[in-house]
Amino acid sequence: MNRELPPVRSAAPPFSAPANQGWKTASTARIVLPPYAPGMRIGLFGGTFDPPHAAHRAACLLAMRRLGLDRVWWLVTPGNPLKDTRDLAPLRDRVAAARALAHHPRIDVTDFESHLPSAYTYKTVSYLVQRCAGVHFVWIMGADNLRSFHRWQRWRGIAELVPIAVIDRLGPSLYAGAGAAGQALARFRIPESAAKGLAARKPPAWIYLHGLKSPLSSTALRAARALPRPARP
Repeated sequence: MNRELPPVRSAAPPFSAPANQGWKTASTARIVLPPYAPGMRIGLFGGTFDPPHAAHRAACLLAMRRLGLDRVWWLVTPGNPLKDTRDLAPLRDRVAAARALAHHPRIDVTDFESHLPSAYTYKTVSYLVQRCAGVHFVWIMGADNLRSFHRWQRWRGIAELVPIAVIDRLGPSLYAGAGAAGQALARFRIPESAAKGLAARKPPAWIYLHGLKSPLSSTALRAARALPRPARP
């Protein structure tokens, strides 16, 4: 049975950040977020999406179903501080490609991070938690990202702001949980049988969702795209 949702806000009110957050009022005033309302359960799925691929969509549909999410937001970031982004496709092209691939009534694609003065996930999540009071956010990441999560700026802070859902991937599932972040957060992991309650849990809390074994990756697709094409006879 579907839950009855409260009225959705199509345009969010202006955000007033504490002075110590360092957000610029002029830039954040232009931000329009996807529809949301207090009580909704919304998954956050961030990345460069260069290019987006079927595994991105499959991971979000899996999370939506298993976690009982109302919506998932694809956060198309201007760049990844941990990667070389000199050859990154233009943001508007990546947003357009993500929207074309997502093509789902409950998946929203947004580039609002381009209006924040920082591309770090901690700042993004902090902004959303403060602006969207009453919304139950869940950060969604692939198992490969869990392995490198300890390299993210203020990764422990992210885990304290929102619950996290880690989606199984071919290969990384064998060792992701043994990484520095996986071990540090081990005591906060909940069983898959409790997936439906993750969004309402007080963080830190995280879950590992099995079932998706796609070998697709944006890195591999970019590499293939860069290969010279054979000349036609």
